[in-house]
Amino acid sequence: MQRKNTPETHKDFSLDQAENYLIILFPRVSRTFALTVPELPIPLRRVVMNAYLLARTLDTIEDDNALTLDQKFYYGRRLVEIVTGHEKAEEFALELAPQLSTETNEAERELMSNLALVIKIKQSFTQLQQQAIERCISIMWEGMQIFLKRRSLNGLETLDEMNDYCYHAAGVVGEMLTDLFCDYTPELAPHYFEMKKLSISFGRALQTINILYDQWEDREEGLCWLPRDIYGLELNTLKPENYNESYENAQKKLISIAYKNLREALQYTLIIPHSESGIRRFCYWTITLSLFALRRIYNKPDFTKNAEVKIPRHWIFAMIIITRICGTGNRVLTTFFNIVSPKIQRLS
Repeated sequence: MQRKNTPETHKDFSLDQAENYLIILFPRVSRTFALTVPELPIPLRRVVMNAYLLARTLDTIEDDNALTLDQKFYYGRRLVEIVTGHEKAEEFALELAPQLSTETNEAERELMSNLALVIKIKQSFTQLQQQAIERCISIMWEGMQIFLKRRSLNGLETLDEMNDYCYHAAGVVGEMLTDLFCDYTPELAPHYFEMKKLSISFGRALQTINILYDQWEDREEGLCWLPRDIYGLELNTLKPENYNESYENAQKKLISIAYKNLREALQYTLIIPHSESGIRRFCYWTITLSLFALRRIYNKPDFTKNAEVKIPRHWIFAMIIITRICGTGNRVLTTFFNIVSPKIQRLS
């Protein structure tokens, strides 16, 4: 497969230059997190952005269609070695970046070429922050090894298996964020174990909604992450034109499950002190964007591509304006959450 030239690297950047460069690159890698991450206090923002970029690098290896399964395992393992400080990033990037498919997003290719800058910044964090990131990436890699072998159009066998996939893809990120939040805000210490538990539901909600939202695009890539015990045993032959009552009921059941997890994500957010409005907005905006997507899917369960359930911009503006003007108090956040999802609540 034809490949593009490797993007320019900036290995000689200072720490400040590296941070400024990655801040500019970040929105090209993820528009959603580029909206939410800047709400965090600067010390947390640096760490969370860095963690996201490392996770995105691992996802790039997993998703690239020019790499064989053996190559994905090989480079995934080496990336974990780099993140944990046992291998140099420069040689890895020089070797891997030119091998990435032309279909891989150019920003992700550029990120891969400049992986050393991400590692340089990570090394400036506290020991606890670095350990939280390393644990997260290591567990994501463990899940990648499991689920790369299970990629097919036939979905996953059970809801429990899908939940395991969601944990490795997103639940572990929630655990990492909990470690970082509790370290930054000592007031959260008494709630640490409760937040850890809720953070898994938080991540599970986001990933389940992603599975629903991207299900038809995933199928074009030969993938399906839906659970067969909910949808039935014929997921490998599922097509939009085969929409029927059974499929609609399965959609609604998974929507209901995702919604219950989102309510636990809201509970997680309400534990955060009112004084930490930036952390609250980061969590709540993430929840609300997923809730918007879930509402769109609920209203059109027979959608055939995610463009049909795309979130209107004015919904996003409303979320931003309400939480800016009315604040992030418990009543405001809970009321808006309920207003967005009156019909979905009836499924629960």
